[in-house]
Amino acid sequence: MTSADVNNAESMLVLNNVVSCDMKSDKYSPIILERQEKEPLDVKACAVKKLKKHLSCTPAKAKDLLVDLFPIIRWFPKYKWKKWILGDIMSGLVVGILIVPQSIAYSLLAGQDPVYGLYTSFFACIIYSLMGTSKHISVGIFGVLCLMIGQVVERELQFAGFDISDDINTTALPNQSANVCGRSCFAIRIGSTLTFMAGIYQVAMGIFQVGFISVYLSDSLLSGFATGASFTIITSQIKYILGIRIPRVNTPGSLVKTWVHIFKNIHETNICDLVTSILSLLFLVPIKEINECYKQKLKMPIPGELLVVIIATLISHFGQLNAKFNSTIAGDIPTGFIAPTSPDWSLIPRIAIDAIPIAIIGFAITVTLSEMFAKKHGYTVKANQEMFAIGACNVIPAFFHCFTSSAALAKSLVKESTSCKTQLSSLVTALVLLLVLLVIAPLFYSLQKCVLAVIIIVNLRGALRKFLELPKMWNMSKVDTVVWFITMLATALVSTELGLLIGVCFSVICVIVRTQVPRTTVLGHLKGTEIYEDLRKYRNLQSLPGIKIFRFEAPLYYANKELFKEALYKQTGINPTLVVLARKKAEKKNIRELKQKQTAHSQAGVKPEVTLQLSYGYQEFDIHTIIIDCSVIQFLDTAGIATMKEAFKDYKEIGILVLLSNCNASVIDSLRNGNYFDNGYISGLLFYSVHDAVKFASNVHQKNGDCEANTPC
Repeated sequence: MTSADVNNAESMLVLNNVVSCDMKSDKYSPIILERQEKEPLDVKACAVKKLKKHLSCTPAKAKDLLVDLFPIIRWFPKYKWKKWILGDIMSGLVVGILIVPQSIAYSLLAGQDPVYGLYTSFFACIIYSLMGTSKHISVGIFGVLCLMIGQVVERELQFAGFDISDDINTTALPNQSANVCGRSCFAIRIGSTLTFMAGIYQVAMGIFQVGFISVYLSDSLLSGFATGASFTIITSQIKYILGIRIPRVNTPGSLVKTWVHIFKNIHETNICDLVTSILSLLFLVPIKEINECYKQKLKMPIPGELLVVIIATLISHFGQLNAKFNSTIAGDIPTGFIAPTSPDWSLIPRIAIDAIPIAIIGFAITVTLSEMFAKKHGYTVKANQEMFAIGACNVIPAFFHCFTSSAALAKSLVKESTSCKTQLSSLVTALVLLLVLLVIAPLFYSLQKCVLAVIIIVNLRGALRKFLELPKMWNMSKVDTVVWFITMLATALVSTELGLLIGVCFSVICVIVRTQVPRTTVLGHLKGTEIYEDLRKYRNLQSLPGIKIFRFEAPLYYANKELFKEALYKQTGINPTLVVLARKKAEKKNIRELKQKQTAHSQAGVKPEVTLQLSYGYQEFDIHTIIIDCSVIQFLDTAGIATMKEAFKDYKEIGILVLLSNCNASVIDSLRNGNYFDNGYISGLLFYSVHDAVKFASNVHQKNGDCEANTPC
């Protein structure tokens, strides 16, 4: 081959092989596709162009940036008041009614006074309505995040010397000075500083566009994490239901240790709290089930939590349950707002790492729900803008004594089901919360904490029902089910943060294992067609005489190169390395026998006739060609290229031809750059399809050497 021929081959798409064969006439016609020429990349010019694009500032770009940062500027002028306003008002009122008791209840979970939960929901609703791109999600307090915040708060309270078993709230807001700060004051200081750091992480991820991190949190992992965290949440609320005081555990294995403390102190159960909890459960659970069963018929869900809170507060107030039975109550919930303060910078070194999983979980939940509702209702959301929005919902409220917020599925479903059209409904919800904060909040003074604990537990039914979906999940994907189960167990039995880390690591390991130990198959031919599929999976497939078709269902790289060779040798039934060794051994044996015979006949001067019989000659094999179907091999690394070259060389040495089919452009370029093809000549080694490779191999074998494998017929 001349250098001109090589250059011509290089300019073509490397699938320019002889692929079409007429079995009757034995004539092949090559199909040649020319490669598109790539224009040389001017790195300097490209860099300057991008810098000008991103760093230049014009009035138009400033306007676009402002509109992107605050999407309400885009959609509010186009708001259809007659068609949408009633739905948004109804949705906002319903969500507001639901969110008030939940905000008070989840404050307990976060280790905070009830008023701070109301603050958090209020500011989150306002900020997300201005910056969010989803029309249907409800942003506010989320149970799993409250649990994670509460664990950090309890740890830091204990480190500061506070009695973490003391759940009695102060009757008034403590002094906010640096030197005089009570337990409640210091708890919200920890929570707001943690929230500030989580928000900073989320905004930073938005600036650097690293939202891809959330892709490592699969649906099965998040579901398992939420279910595992639900067990921890339920466990943390049992003490309120029983009305007992137990030491809090913040070490790994806290779930089991907490239950040990519960059983040790169960004899101290407050009967009043227990009876109240049972009655609240009996009242609230049926209402929740009615709402779920008849959600299509009900114009709005029955506000079960609000009814329970109102009835329980009235009974507790007029029955004087706190004074007579020592039942723990919510205490004073002040009206109005507290002057904003900055986070406690001295706490940041201790809680900076704790904020990372909180930031990632909050963002992942928000984006997942946003995309779910957007797909359902036919609009788009911007994941990066969602990160900015949820980050702002944490950074700004951190100065107003709030803790971390994110989207919540239950409230978002209610919002969607009550004819919500835009985020204007969130502003209506904020008005409901404002009314509570300015006027109604003190009326919840006598509300028992056991009622709030019941509200938290009842709202975890969705996560616990995932157990009923395990058989269906197992049938769909066994790997996802195992990921769910491992994450759930680790989150419940170890800790929430470590459980999330274990779940992510296990998911990554599963992906690696699935590429490191992929399926390998031998393909058969469906007679009368050009279809080749797995012989073990389908009937009516035929093995081709003299040809083995091998498929490797994964990228070929350093981690699975040995498995590729082992599977290739096993599926074809021929290990060329062993064949070569056996042939050399046979040659040595025959040479030794020849020398012995020569010695025996040396006196007669007769030269013996000895035939070297090789028991592993290529003529004795049942196959003459191996076709490797590369349709599922996405890429090759240097180890993968070396493995392919080694297989081609070894089989060629024993007289078996190796052909490649269905290679994508990336694989072909890797092979060419790795000098897989001698002198750049590709024809006869690469084929568009398995069928073309089969026809080529059959033709070469039928001609008994008249048509060489590396030259066109």
